[in-house]
Amino acid sequence: MKTYFILVALLMLTGCMVGPDYHKPDVTTPAAYKEAKDWKPAEPKDEAPRGHWWEIYSDADLNGLVSQVEISNQNILAAAASYRQAQALLDVAQASYFPTVTGALSATRAKGTSPGNAGIVQQGTPISNVVRPTLSASWEPDIWGQIGRNVEASKASAQASSADLRNALLSAQTTLVQSYFQLRVDDAEKQLLEETSLAYERSLQITKNQYEAGVAGRVDVAQAETQLEITRAQAIDLGVQRAQLEHAIAVLIGKAPANFQIKPTNVLPLLPQVPSALPSALLERRPDIAAAERHMAASNAQIGVAQAAFFPALTLNGTRGYQNSSLSQLFTAPNSFWSFGPSLAMTLFNGGAFSAQKRAAVAVYDNSVATYRQTVLAAFQEVEDNLAALHQLADEAAVQQAAVKSSTEAQVMTENQYLAGTVSYLNVVVTQATALSAKNSYISITGRRLIANAGLITALGGDWQNGTK
Repeated sequence: MKTYFILVALLMLTGCMVGPDYHKPDVTTPAAYKEAKDWKPAEPKDEAPRGHWWEIYSDADLNGLVSQVEISNQNILAAAASYRQAQALLDVAQASYFPTVTGALSATRAKGTSPGNAGIVQQGTPISNVVRPTLSASWEPDIWGQIGRNVEASKASAQASSADLRNALLSAQTTLVQSYFQLRVDDAEKQLLEETSLAYERSLQITKNQYEAGVAGRVDVAQAETQLEITRAQAIDLGVQRAQLEHAIAVLIGKAPANFQIKPTNVLPLLPQVPSALPSALLERRPDIAAAERHMAASNAQIGVAQAAFFPALTLNGTRGYQNSSLSQLFTAPNSFWSFGPSLAMTLFNGGAFSAQKRAAVAVYDNSVATYRQTVLAAFQEVEDNLAALHQLADEAAVQQAAVKSSTEAQVMTENQYLAGTVSYLNVVVTQATALSAKNSYISITGRRLIANAGLITALGGDWQNGTK
């Protein structure tokens, strides 16, 4: 028995972890963003708390909605369940380090046969009762590191699942925030159209009065009526998109659309300013990049698992038990028995299956490396896109605000000229439509700026305010 333990000890000392050790591949990244040249690199912290980043928009209704996503969103609950599953699989993998112990209890009742007459039961032969409790143990030492690589893969997969959960939560929060912004833009545009319709009603009444007085023609009344009805139709049409957005928000917070409603308001959320200098929090905060990197580590460990299949597997088996017909004398030394011994098994030929499995594992790893690098590049693109959008939209908003001012002045002057009889009503229609279009475009630009602002926060992994602490 001592020889067996010496053999195992020697094998354990000479054992090694087969397969390549994981090294995070290099990714070419810029020193600064093109659209924000003062940004500097910072330390990795993809698990850092992101806080309630949506509160920077100072909208109480939005705050209440987003806070429900983590609690009631079904996709988030599904991702959380997947994370718990990954953690359980890690526990399963780690359990392979320990021996498997099983217990058994058997009892038999038999009547013997005469030695001279095999198979013939003799009269008076005594009936025997045999009780046999046994305890067996089996353990496979991790000589080639297969268990270690399995644990390594499971741990990386659990970490990736955790990152997937954080990414799903951030994505759902962002979708809700951006949907809410568009809904409020629709509210503001509808309010503008309703106010404009009231103004057009007054213009129509004035035109009718002038027509009855013989000052204006019937065509002026028709033009005023047409413009009023078109504006009313536009206001009604906005209700279609608003209803769809309201339904989408209801699903995001785990509620049935029929039981959910957001009261209209024409007040848009506050548009926060992007700080002039922020740490480059992209690679350190984005959970999708963290998940891609952990999937890559898991794939690397699976190469070692596949490679370990080439080597023999050593299993140590031991059994200890007792056997006797009398319970009172069962657990005594003369009635005990034991066995111990190693077994060595190795596949000699399987048609190249092990080699194919290793090639497949290497291909999966190469795929994960390419996916990781592509995820990083796409992340940089998202940051650059949203930064560019914010910069360009800010300039556009300033120009559009000037257009609103000038078109409003032109509308007032043209209406006064029409009342004075110096211009036709067609001039009034043109200037009114221009002023409405300018105001509507300004609201739309503001909404796009809000959506791009939320998109930038998401591209940075969430909450740039915490990123600067």
